[in-house]
Amino acid sequence: MTDREAELRQLVAELREHEAVDDAFLAKSFTDRLVIVDIGDGEGVPAEVTDRLAQYDVREPDEADGFDAGGSFAGDVGNATRHHFVDVRTRGSHQSYVVDGYGSL
Repeated sequence: MTDREAELRQLVAELREHEAVDDAFLAKSFTDRLVIVDIGDGEGVPAEVTDRLAQYDVREPDEADGFDAGGSFAGDVGNATRHHFVDVRTRGSHQSYVVDGYGSL
């Protein structure tokens, strides 16, 4: 485990203790490390949570990408809303694995 992953695991553990957070965990997209936060009862992400994420350089995708595409909302999960945030310190450091399926026929 890298130092950065350990930092983010600590962050996720702290976020789980917040009363509005149903769950929080790390994930990876094709190119980025993500922090996923489920907020109960369809509420928005509390400012304390986004502030804590920002202290770790974890931002809403819009902020990380520099354009407005709807914030952190990623969908509904049961009675919670799922939000995803991007680790900007390691932005783009992950690689997707693409299999070349266009060999000769």
